[in-house]
Amino acid sequence: MKVHLAADHAGFELKEKIKQFLGGLGYEVQDHGAFEYDEKDDYPDLIRPAAEAVAKDHESRGIILGGSGQGEAMVANRYKGVRAAVYYDGPEEIIKLSREHNDANVLSLGARFVSGQTALDMVKLWLDTEFSGEERHKRRIQKIDGGE
Repeated sequence: MKVHLAADHAGFELKEKIKQFLGGLGYEVQDHGAFEYDEKDDYPDLIRPAAEAVAKDHESRGIILGGSGQGEAMVANRYKGVRAAVYYDGPEEIIKLSREHNDANVLSLGARFVSGQTALDMVKLWLDTEFSGEERHKRRIQKIDGGE
């Protein structure tokens, strides 16, 4: 599976750790930036290419990072077919439900609120968790994408 990564300055360091982690697990990783720390970068410029890539390739997933992950998810969710879930620490059930019920294909991490190891653990859990495929969840996702 291909995983698209992107982060602004707030998520840059954690993105680099996740990139190494995913490579070690055998995932094909495409890094859309940032490629260096720049406190003046703007997250929409960096998140947009990753979201577009996931929207075009329904077999891939995306992991995007910023300070809270909220703005990054807002950018990603503007693309039809992208379902970005935000995680910034909390119960791991949030991660499971984002995949099982919502078939989230983008995980938006709040790098200022989640530690390195917890982020890695949640990334692995998110990638390992399958969509339930239940009819009610399929129906709801179809409505999100505008195809009732």
